[in-house]
Amino acid sequence: MDTDIDYNRSFRDRTARTARESIELMSTNTLVMKFGGSSVGTTTALTQVLSIVLHEQPRWKRLLLVVSALDGVTDALLEAAHLAQLSNRRGYRRITATLRTRHLALVEKLPLGSNERNALQADIDRLLFDMLNICQTISDNTADPMTPDTIDAIIGVGERLATRIVAALLRQNNVRGVAIDTTELIVTDDVYGNATPNMTLTKNRIDTNLIPMLDRQIVPVLTGFIAGTQSGKPTTLGRGGSDYTASILSVCVNADEVWIWSDVDGIMSADPREIQEARVIPELSYHEMAELAFFGARVLHSRMVIPLREHNIPLRIKNVFKPQLVGTLVYQRLLNQQAIKAITAIQGISLQAPWSGSLVKISSLLDETLLSTVGIHADVSFSVQSSSATFLCVIIPTSAGPDAVHIVKNTLEARLSEKPEFQGWTAQPVSVITVIGAELNGNPQWSAQILGRLSSIKLLAVAQSPAECSFSVIVDPKDTEHTLTQLHPLTMQSTKSTR
Repeated sequence: MDTDIDYNRSFRDRTARTARESIELMSTNTLVMKFGGSSVGTTTALTQVLSIVLHEQPRWKRLLLVVSALDGVTDALLEAAHLAQLSNRRGYRRITATLRTRHLALVEKLPLGSNERNALQADIDRLLFDMLNICQTISDNTADPMTPDTIDAIIGVGERLATRIVAALLRQNNVRGVAIDTTELIVTDDVYGNATPNMTLTKNRIDTNLIPMLDRQIVPVLTGFIAGTQSGKPTTLGRGGSDYTASILSVCVNADEVWIWSDVDGIMSADPREIQEARVIPELSYHEMAELAFFGARVLHSRMVIPLREHNIPLRIKNVFKPQLVGTLVYQRLLNQQAIKAITAIQGISLQAPWSGSLVKISSLLDETLLSTVGIHADVSFSVQSSSATFLCVIIPTSAGPDAVHIVKNTLEARLSEKPEFQGWTAQPVSVITVIGAELNGNPQWSAQILGRLSSIKLLAVAQSPAECSFSVIVDPKDTEHTLTQLHPLTMQSTKSTR
């Protein structure tokens, strides 16, 4: 394919330009590639996935793929679970039928042999039938609350469907692809919906069950997002958790690199939906990438960077539709440091009171509210006190869903009004705008420029991160766009690669 030729030539040219790239490619042992929902949702995208795998397989001794559900499927499955809880049989059956039609239509368009196609269609029907049975059980027992592990069992079906499609396409093209459910590989705690892996137990299972397959030149196609407790109950790693799956696996198999494939050219200097002038950032440090993910960059799961940083595994973010582009490289040390690289925006909830004092009770209330409404603990991102006022702010991750801020605010207001000790506290949505760049906190001139550009905007709070590479301001949501517009010109003067 012409795309493969261009990709190969472009990749060689770029990687030969610096000693660092040459050193990285000398150790072509194990590569983990994660493909997002937009990378597997159409025949065009799947053709690109196949092309990339066929190109990369000869270059690496061991190759692992992590696959997300097709775009929109997880949301549909979550809706089906809620409809089942309401005994809306027509609703969840309609969703199941729609998902079946969508996946079978995709399979029908793929260049598969009749045996492979028939087996794949049978797999799709079996997975959806099992999911439908779970919904039916929920619907028949509405007196009992739906358990979190049941929800995780339902919403993990999307990844199972997608991995089987990708594996079948690989086998049809003489790649020994095998779909594997990570429920039996990645062992987590029982925090359903946002579980944390037990890396020791997970590595033991991977050593026993996955490494022998890799040594036999099999290409495992693993489900992202889903995992399981030690007792076997299904869990999930939080929305967008397929990135985290790739990170966990890369550590356990001692990967040389992790590549994240999506429909964007790399990590951008701002969200292009908010800032048209946003550009690709060619290189980032682990610390910068972690701050970007935490403060709202939608490309990566916020927890995936830490394991890679701890084990010094380089990360690349690339566009599945433009594989010839360099994308963004994330690694330990950068040769060309730039002060400011990106601006992010993320929603949050603030709590304010006209007095100062202990934050123990209000922090506990905030944590309980977040856990009960959106399934996350409250990592209070900002707290500021004076002699006569208190301000708290907690970030609401994008993975919590578009309605999370509204739900949290309403629940908080109700709980604040229930107890006299919380009278006077008010809750309101806020926007947290963060400027990110290496060694940003060590340069007061940048802080001065940031604040100077925001002289016409009311700032509710200002903070520098202890990570020393981010500077945040908290503003009213109506000022978000103006704040981003004012700050984006401070990003690095040129985003051209130094390679």
